[in-house]
Amino acid sequence: MDIKESITVFDALSQEARLRAFRLLVQAGPDGLSAGAISEELGTPQNTLSFHLSHLSHAGIVSSRREGRSIIYLANVDMMCELIGFLVEDCCSREIANIRQDKKKGCSIIELANYCCKPKKKAAANG
Repeated sequence: MDIKESITVFDALSQEARLRAFRLLVQAGPDGLSAGAISEELGTPQNTLSFHLSHLSHAGIVSSRREGRSIIYLANVDMMCELIGFLVEDCCSREIANIRQDKKKGCSIIELANYCCKPKKKAAANG
């Protein structure tokens, strides 16, 4: 993934309805969801949802397939993994972020250090 591709993905996800739809599709897993089911779950009119799903599809983070009269939408998890990898691949310190391959599970694992939650220093007693 490069900067232009990542900007396209971020642009697609930068709107609430699209982000909610994508998160719903991630939860649905490889079976995906029909446009009607997504519309119902999100409370979004189908014509509005169609616009948003088209935007997500154009960005490459959602794909679709036809099943009978329905169109089933699926999250492109591989694309999101590429985006996450792109975000942390040049991290300034392996102590903050590291990507490793887990051969047993057959997947990449991104490890993020808990650097933002360091213990607070005890406040000096007054007096």
